[in-house]
Amino acid sequence: MIFDSHVHTVFSADSQMQAEDALLTAEKMGLGLVFTEHLDISYPGKQKFTFDPEKYWQTYENLRGKHLRLGVEIGMCTGDEKANGAFAARVPFDMVIGSIHLLQGRDIYYKDFYEGKSQQDIYREYFLTMAAMLRTHSFVDVLGHIDYIARYAPYAQPALCYGGFSSEIDEVLRVAVETDTVMELNTRRFGNPRVFEELYPIYKRYYELGGRYITIGSDAHNPEAVGTAFSWAVQFIGQCGLIPVTFCKRKLERIM
Repeated sequence: MIFDSHVHTVFSADSQMQAEDALLTAEKMGLGLVFTEHLDISYPGKQKFTFDPEKYWQTYENLRGKHLRLGVEIGMCTGDEKANGAFAARVPFDMVIGSIHLLQGRDIYYKDFYEGKSQQDIYREYFLTMAAMLRTHSFVDVLGHIDYIARYAPYAQPALCYGGFSSEIDEVLRVAVETDTVMELNTRRFGNPRVFEELYPIYKRYYELGGRYITIGSDAHNPEAVGTAFSWAVQFIGQCGLIPVTFCKRKLERIM
């Protein structure tokens, strides 16, 4: 069974999706799910991206089983390594994603972050930060959405160009292989066919450097987004020579 291994429910500060709605949609699509609620300890401002892991576990444990796993998406930041690791150990999560959502202490979702900053400098910093954080967060199972910055950067051509950042991207991929961190293929941007051309050199390079496994995640925050473009994702993964997996009890599990 294919798993959508990146889904957010009401335990994430930016999602109102009910677990039952997500599960119903997944059942209709023949998919399994991994709930991966947000933890960003250093998130600035009043909104807090955290949750009570014990309450989360208590609420969803009766739903957990063959078709549902319970995980967390941790925002990786310098100085948060110890706290993030302690959080991941509080309950027996099935899967831990590590992602970059902040640079320079600011959320890269917002356009004003990019004001006065060149695309070359910001993208380079993004990848270098990602590689560094993967080393200090070696306990994570999966690297979330390597192309996250391209979703929101307001530049004329926000797409990731492997050729323009090959050394920085290669460093991320090498660290992922060295730390046994599985790459995620996030389908959030798959509405644009050009994204396949953009991502192919990155995931092919991951394979060349020794990576073999990959999770698929929609990053859904509402039921309509669950399983987005998964048929395309499976074809893409096959073209890269990678093996789709998910995690159960922090152990890799092949799903095809």
